[in-house]
Amino acid sequence: DVDKLLETHMKSTNPSGNDTQNERQQSDSNTDSIFEFEPALEKSGATAEPRTRTAEPPKTYPLGLVLKACPEIVDYAVAGIGNWRDFMITAAQVRGYLGVSPSAYEEACHAMGQETAAIVIACILQRAQHINSAGGYLRVLTDKARAGAFSVGPMLMAALRANGATARMAG
Repeated sequence: DVDKLLETHMKSTNPSGNDTQNERQQSDSNTDSIFEFEPALEKSGATAEPRTRTAEPPKTYPLGLVLKACPEIVDYAVAGIGNWRDFMITAAQVRGYLGVSPSAYEEACHAMGQETAAIVIACILQRAQHINSAGGYLRVLTDKARAGAFSVGPMLMAALRANGATARMAG
């Protein structure tokens, strides 16, 4: 259901070619982008690890809390964000705007779970001006998740605090 819809959406946003070709095409067509594409696994000498989920059930957070912490993602939603499905579809779109490759996002979804990976994308978007390589950052967090050393909670709470401070300064 949601997995199939997200997979279908991901395939429709990446109709042909390999990740390297798509990254090059996106880079060439968007010269104003402030984001760098993350280095490919081949360049870093890393090898792809088997995709496994952790045995722990993912900790979920209320969607309202996530949207309060990361309100900028709502600006990218086609028809608003009313449920987790809308949120995950929007995050999949935003990952492209941030310069995150489809493979990096797919690996994050496998390592963290789809909801958590979407929350991470929303948090990255919220702090985009402070992050030089969104894709590289996501890959580091994915590696931590594979090692069982990543929890989205502190990241989400930091975004909530930062957003609250920003709202107080503006108000």
